[in-house]
Amino acid sequence: MKTPIAGFAGSWARLAAVSAVALSLAAWTSNAAVAQEPTGSATTAPVLSLDRALARAAEVDPGLPGVEARARAGDAAVRQADVRPNPTVGLVVENLPTLGGGNIIDRTETTLSYEQRFERGGDRSARVSLARGEAALVQAEAAIRRLDRLEQVQRAWAEALGAQADLEIARERLALAERFQTEVQRRVDMARDPLFAGARAEAELAQAQIDFDQAGIQARLARATLGRFWIGASDFSLDPADFEDTSAAREVAGEAAEIDLAVLAAQRDVAGARVSLEQARAMPDATVSVGVRHFQDGQDLGLVVGGSIPLGRYDRNEAAIDRARFEGVAAEADMAALRQEREREIARLQVLLAARALEAQRIANETLPQAERAVVLVLEGFARGGFTYNDVIAAQNALLATRARRVDVLKQFHIDRARLDRLTGAHADLLGLETRS
Repeated sequence: MKTPIAGFAGSWARLAAVSAVALSLAAWTSNAAVAQEPTGSATTAPVLSLDRALARAAEVDPGLPGVEARARAGDAAVRQADVRPNPTVGLVVENLPTLGGGNIIDRTETTLSYEQRFERGGDRSARVSLARGEAALVQAEAAIRRLDRLEQVQRAWAEALGAQADLEIARERLALAERFQTEVQRRVDMARDPLFAGARAEAELAQAQIDFDQAGIQARLARATLGRFWIGASDFSLDPADFEDTSAAREVAGEAAEIDLAVLAAQRDVAGARVSLEQARAMPDATVSVGVRHFQDGQDLGLVVGGSIPLGRYDRNEAAIDRARFEGVAAEADMAALRQEREREIARLQVLLAARALEAQRIANETLPQAERAVVLVLEGFARGGFTYNDVIAAQNALLATRARRVDVLKQFHIDRARLDRLTGAHADLLGLETRS
């Protein structure tokens, strides 16, 4: 579209727009080539649907190496927990020579012993269960982080669509300002309007140009932000029909995703395993030793057998057992509270989606046609001298405000949908996760 701007205001507007574009491009050097493309060139790129955006982000997730490393660390912890206590080899030398003791070497006694601690009460199996529970907890937390990332992608996709719609509104405002400035200038040239009317129309055109340039920057910035989720350029276009699609409001939302409760469930299992471990530790371990004693005098050998077991007189590990048990009770209570909270949030979002879809539809069917008709009538009357400059500006601003309101409603609709999809685990299959218990 040709967007001429005359006068000092137009030159200042172009300078400000160029400076803003330069700052935006400097902040996104990795996407400089894309940001410098003309606005219409993006239509030649393949359309990026929501499903494709989520699939791209799931395939290129910088957190995947960390997830795999944590899984291996959990396996290593399980292997380590399954290891028996190491034996102990000891050497004791008795009756060493002392000063003034004479020849005592013949009375030296040496004992070589082998000592082994035996775990009683199932310590090893309890340790293995605890390690497995802790590994499951880490994996559940990683799964939630990946789902949260998909929600961020869906929100970025909605923001990019909204920025594109805002750009179209700014383009429409610029076109209206151009036509109005041309008409005002014609009336000024015919001496039907004073000179200040032409200057005011030119100022409105300059501001419209600035708003259009800023909207273009925001649209490119939103597209670049979305593209960075898969560490790629913004080599895609967005279909305005996706922004208008409110069919999700007619779908019945699913139940709360069990993956969100998996962390608390894992904490409950860890607490149960810790109870078993602390109960096993409450039973004292026995230590058995076998050795050989060598008597230097006479070169005799003797067998030495010993053993020990702690007495459970003071420390019976009761407090540690109670602590682990209450942690499990707390995790169970937190699960019930979280489930209720998620169900309440899902119901609220379901109502909000329906309300926003209805509002967007009513604006399109009832308010916009009237606002558009008002602009046409005012412009026609202004051309005949029946309306003032302020009447034209008021009608145009009302139309643009109505369009902007509808864009805000639709953008919030898609943001709410992103949150609803997150709570119900709608995209968990992209990550290979189970969402139901």
